[in-house]
Amino acid sequence: MPWVMLFIGLTFAGLVVIAVCAVKVFVAVRDLGREIQHTRQRLAPKHSALRTAARRLEETR
Repeated sequence: MPWVMLFIGLTFAGLVVIAVCAVKVFVAVRDLGREIQHTRQRLAPKHSALRTAARRLEETR
């Protein structure tokens, strides 16, 4: 019987470790998504200007 309790305790401890890691990954993915969105918003005007310049360059050919 002590082996069963030990097995259950170790299993629970392992699940806790996996849950903590999953939460850390979730938070990191959320932060990365915010950072990507911020970068997209920052680069959007420059992207538009580059497209406009490329169009003008193509028209002059």
